[in-house]
Amino acid sequence: MPARRTRIVLRDLAKTFRDGNRAVAAVEDVSFEIFDREFVAIVGPSGCGKSTILNMLGGLVTPSAGRVEIDDVGVTGAVPAKVGYVFQKDTVLPWRTVARNIAVGLEYRGVPRPERERRVRDAIALAGLGGFEEAFPATLSGGMRQRVALMRTLVVEPEILLMDEPFGALDTHTKINLHAELLALWQARHPTVVFVTHDLSEAITLADRIVVMTRRPGRVKLVHEVKLARPRDVIKLRETDEYGHEYGRLWHVLGEELAAPA
Repeated sequence: MPARRTRIVLRDLAKTFRDGNRAVAAVEDVSFEIFDREFVAIVGPSGCGKSTILNMLGGLVTPSAGRVEIDDVGVTGAVPAKVGYVFQKDTVLPWRTVARNIAVGLEYRGVPRPERERRVRDAIALAGLGGFEEAFPATLSGGMRQRVALMRTLVVEPEILLMDEPFGALDTHTKINLHAELLALWQARHPTVVFVTHDLSEAITLADRIVVMTRRPGRVKLVHEVKLARPRDVIKLRETDEYGHEYGRLWHVLGEELAAPA
């Protein structure tokens, strides 16, 4: 079996924020690698620095120490062009229709109109948004708005996709439906995904590997390989013994951090 290509490297990463005269260490000594076409989830207690790590990966936050590399190049400044970012808030533009929201990244990149329109049509079909092309965000459900935000990122065909709790504010039914859609999209295009979540079930359902963080300052406690076959049925999966085994193992590790005194 050929060696897997490393896309992302985090080495001895640390970030300390300043609050007046007070220093708050968000993460310390964080090191791991992410491979090409891999889906990696990061979980941990609230405030352990999950989103801070993602923001350092995307060039939105500068590390206090250590290094982030994408394809052997250090990440500094703005998000590299090959990287797409889906935020926790849907961030759709209220004055643009569904189609024009999805098209915005293509417009900024100067993609010719015929190609832009083709990609937007394909994205709308892929996300099940047919019939809502001319709808404005105020008329859409939260799940639909999040699909628009996701397709706006995917339509520019990023090689690496950073996702910061994108489904955290949604109800369980909507979230599970979007899990199925995301897995189908990932299976079709295989971008490298780094997915931050506080939901252990979500991480197990989606990921190839899960990075479990300690309490703040966040350190890597465990990097766990999820031994569940793909493709995955997001409903039936949770009824299997294999899923229960994965959940039990990871809940024990994560629970140690959740139960630790502040």
